[in-house]
Parts: sequence; C-alpha cells; structure tokens
Amino acid sequence: MKKYSPAELENYPGYHIRRLQQIAVAVFVEETSAWGVTPVQYAALSAVLRKPHVDQRTLARLIGFDASTIGSVIDRLEARGLIARIGNPKDRRSKMLEVTAEGRQLLLDAEPAVLKAQERMLDPLPPGKRKQFMETLAFLTEANGDIARAPANGSFKSGSEGA
Repeated sequence: MKKYSPAELENYPGYHIRRLQQIAVAVFVEETSAWGVTPVQYAALSAVLRKPHVDQRTLARLIGFDASTIGSVIDRLEARGLIARIGNPKDRRSKMLEVTAEGRQLLLDAEPAVLKAQERMLDPLPPGKRKQFMETLAFLTEANGDIARAPANGSFKSGSEGA
C-alpha cells in the first residue's frame, strides 16, 4: 500500500483565507472593543442604516449572512436598543428593521475605529498593492458568491425592498 502524505496546508488558498478571516475578526474586535459589537452586528447595523425598513431575510442577503441565524443577531441588537423591528404595512407577518438613534450614534462613534481596523488589515501590504488586493478579493467573492452557504445578492443601490 502506498504511503499517504497530505498536501501542505499552506499551499491551499482556503487555509490562508480562513486565517485572514480570523485575523480580520481579531483586529476588528480589538479596535472596536469600546462599542462591544461583532463584525456581523456592525455589518447589520450599517446595512439597515443604508437601506432602511429592510426585512430580516433581505438583510441576511445584503451582508452575506445565514438567513436562519440573522434573527439572533437582530435580537442582540434590539436588546441593546440599537435596532428596532417595526410592522410592515404591506405584510403584517413580516417586520421591517430600522436603526435607532442609539444605533446611529454607535455607528458614528465607532466608524474611526472600524476604519483603523481596515487599515491595520492592509498595513502589511505595500501601498501600491492594496487596491489590487481589494479588487482581487472582491472579484473572487463575487465570482464564487453563488456557491456560498449564505449568498450575498442584495444591493444597496436602489430603494429598500421592505418599505
């Protein structure tokens, strides 16, 4: 029987992508610790502010998050008074989301720390390579988006779907 020797993990793009995700979360949490929000919570708040009166399912698509667990993210934000669920006049079974005044203030106050986290993530790259890296990352995300467990296929460009 031939001896099996697995490939070295450091030769796999998935290994590096997973590690970079871990680093990105760690840097984000470190920079934003004063506000006590996770990257997903921040993304949800930011997306709802950009697209008011969105429903939970659409929000999940907008941020590329699992629709079955976005409710718990919204629950935590609502419990902190950062987001509110409001009735949908077009569909009494669904709720629309809006950012509260406290949520707006958190986004405003935390933005410099969030931007610093983004800079820290790219800091090891020479300035001339940062744009290329971001373009490549966006291309790979978009090109492979249809196979994601939580596809992000929403758009912030038009009016809200939930209104």
